[in-house]
Amino acid sequence: MTDDRSRETATVAASAIREVAERVKANIGRVIVGKDDVIDLVLVGLFSDGHLLIEDVPGIGKTTLAKSIARSIGCSFKRIQFTPDVMPSDITGINFYNQKQGEFEFRPGPIIANIVLADEINRATPRTQSALLEAMEERQVTVEGVTLPLPAPFLVIATQNPIELEGTFPLPEAQLDRFFMRIKLGYPSEADEDAILLRFEEGSPLTELEPVVTAEELTRLSRLVSQVYCEPSIRRYVVQVVQATRRHASYDLGASPRGSLSLFRGARALAAIRGRDYVLPDDVKFLAPYVLAHRAILSSQSRLRGRDAEGVLQEALESVPVPIEG
Repeated sequence: MTDDRSRETATVAASAIREVAERVKANIGRVIVGKDDVIDLVLVGLFSDGHLLIEDVPGIGKTTLAKSIARSIGCSFKRIQFTPDVMPSDITGINFYNQKQGEFEFRPGPIIANIVLADEINRATPRTQSALLEAMEERQVTVEGVTLPLPAPFLVIATQNPIELEGTFPLPEAQLDRFFMRIKLGYPSEADEDAILLRFEEGSPLTELEPVVTAEELTRLSRLVSQVYCEPSIRRYVVQVVQATRRHASYDLGASPRGSLSLFRGARALAAIRGRDYVLPDDVKFLAPYVLAHRAILSSQSRLRGRDAEGVLQEALESVPVPIEG
């Protein structure tokens, strides 16, 4: 009886997530052409309450995707255009003396919003980047000894260009580990690029995008993700995949326990988005490169040999036996 109730709860939760996911996906799809897998990853991040790092060359549509997400959700939205002269107080806010009132007032920074677009985050100095650490992990900011909670949901969508190195500062490991996923868009196919020209011929459809889900609804659905059923063997598979990154000779440092939690939660969200109330090993395998690759650190020898994080992660993934039913 308990198992029947649990399965019924999982079915209801997955159905609710799936319905809203299709709504948001269709809305984002009005702007973004031919990136269904990428949009699914974005939705996994949204329902998992996880921050997203969108990394690719200029002109691919990173900022457009981030704006499409923000406009699809009825939430407060702020954008931070990072440059080397941006200070931590420009992000968190400041206390200033109001001469009219004769007292100090707090002027909130752009971090105090539901959706924060951190555009070109790697152009900020390490000191400024560190201002995001507390906000991303603890959903709060501390200004001059006073701690302020951030609104729920709270999501940082950061973009960065991995090619241009002049005037940039690599994100430290602690910062990277706080991103739920790192996503790359890639160039569109010939047919998709032709469709982009037609779609943007008379202006950007982004300006006409309306919210299709409220902040309260998104927060409620995030709580339902944990009700999607995951067999113990698949949970152990998640742990074994993360453990494999710590044993692989090409890594100096494997993925953290935060990576295990993210992969476990993300696999449940992905299952629901794909219309299932249970997790498959394929969900774990699909998400692993996006959730774990940026958390593991390649050894200097591996980098000298031209190895890349995704390729090494694939080797680690293939070294773990996939659980088989029965």
